[in-house]
Amino acid sequence: MTSSVPAVDTVTAQGGTPWAVLLDLDGTLVDTEGLWWAAESEVFAALGHVLDEAHRAVVVGGPMARSIGHLIEATGVRATLGELSAAVNSTFERLLERAGAPLMPGALRLLGDLTAHGVPTALVSASHRRTIDAMLRTLGREHFAFTLAGDEIARTKPHPDPYLLAAARLGADPAHCVVVEDTATGVASAEAAGCQVVAVPSVVPIPPAPGRTVVRSLEELTVPFLRAVNTRLH
Repeated sequence: MTSSVPAVDTVTAQGGTPWAVLLDLDGTLVDTEGLWWAAESEVFAALGHVLDEAHRAVVVGGPMARSIGHLIEATGVRATLGELSAAVNSTFERLLERAGAPLMPGALRLLGDLTAHGVPTALVSASHRRTIDAMLRTLGREHFAFTLAGDEIARTKPHPDPYLLAAARLGADPAHCVVVEDTATGVASAEAAGCQVVAVPSVVPIPPAPGRTVVRSLEELTVPFLRAVNTRLH
């Protein structure tokens, strides 16, 4: 994919400092939050529990252990975290295979622009490796220097560890990394790591804050826009 934006010195930030873009997956690049909720609802329904829609705002964007742990506590279901996590992942993969990985508007265009401009880019997700690999068949693995899964790190979002590790692997200062996220959990992780955040809210609204930019869609994001987010705060 080619870009309509001239490729001019976008790999360094102000003063020559390397910069990078770190992207969340579910709800940010791929419209899968609904599929995750459908998978969780199906698994718990099979055990005799109808999930209240109010729980959706709590589990969205969180690591599997936290989401399933909350639903176990809320329903009192008699099953282990490991059993339910495996069942939800398996159900999600079945739903994903049936429906495909629906991309968020502007996702492929943004990834193509970042690649064309040579901007170091990584995918940082709380989802498990097996799930990420399934979605990369649609997104294109070639757009990322590397991808980081939630089951490949001891502490995932909302802890800062995933974004700190991603920045280190790209050789970039976290303060010069622009993170694109859709949930409060992901935003908290990125901000705790010292990154600048562009929030594209999916299920739950995210308010603007210092060091945080909120947009309505990935279609608003361009390489010059992300570069400006990086440079204006330094």
